[in-house]
Amino acid sequence: MSIHASAGEAGVAAAEQVAELVRSNPAAVLGLATGSSPLPLYEALARKAVDMSAVTAFALDEYIGLPAGHTQSYATVIRTHVIEPLGMTTGSVHVPDGNPEDEEHAGGAYEAAIAAAGGIDLQILGIGSNGHLGFNEPGAPFSSRTRAVTLADRTRRDNTRFFGTLEAVPTRAVTQGLATIFDARHLLLIAHGSGKAQAIRRALTGPVTEEFPASLIQLHPSATVVLDREAAALL
Repeated sequence: MSIHASAGEAGVAAAEQVAELVRSNPAAVLGLATGSSPLPLYEALARKAVDMSAVTAFALDEYIGLPAGHTQSYATVIRTHVIEPLGMTTGSVHVPDGNPEDEEHAGGAYEAAIAAAGGIDLQILGIGSNGHLGFNEPGAPFSSRTRAVTLADRTRRDNTRFFGTLEAVPTRAVTQGLATIFDARHLLLIAHGSGKAQAIRRALTGPVTEEFPASLIQLHPSATVVLDREAAALL
């Protein structure tokens, strides 16, 4: 774990870990988080001018039901904040289908694509205030795989800041499962701000329980946590 004075400095430290991986393995496979937590990482990585053109990447999740090109769809967020500034190849960056024909079987093809790519070398993670990873809300099985889920009320309230009103926030999403996330060879969790301090404390020092999904990180054999001082305040 490393603790830094600001979100920007935490982003620089986290970006260096991603850069080191890509320098050593230009065809690395990354898992991409969205939301506000990883943005300083992506911004810092863009400044490093690392050649990302051969990297394959898989986003953690996507809302269900947003129209193509919606500004808050994670496909759009990934394109705007990751693909374009990092010079990645669009066809090598995958996002779950936000309009699946059959929600019950929404994750099978995504799981197969991750497996075909050789698995994820480094999974970038944020953390929800309720402990979710991706959109694996409290109670999600540690054995879960990519699937359609219902968003918790707290998650929707937290995400209102992106959509303007609670009513505009989707109620469903497709997310990589906790077992899918855990399969990554390395986890890189980044958090900043006092609003994440309680979640970080529970994730790193509380009991490992499905009622707080991020606690699973305690069991991973190779995980790094990068925080600013506010997020680390309760440790």
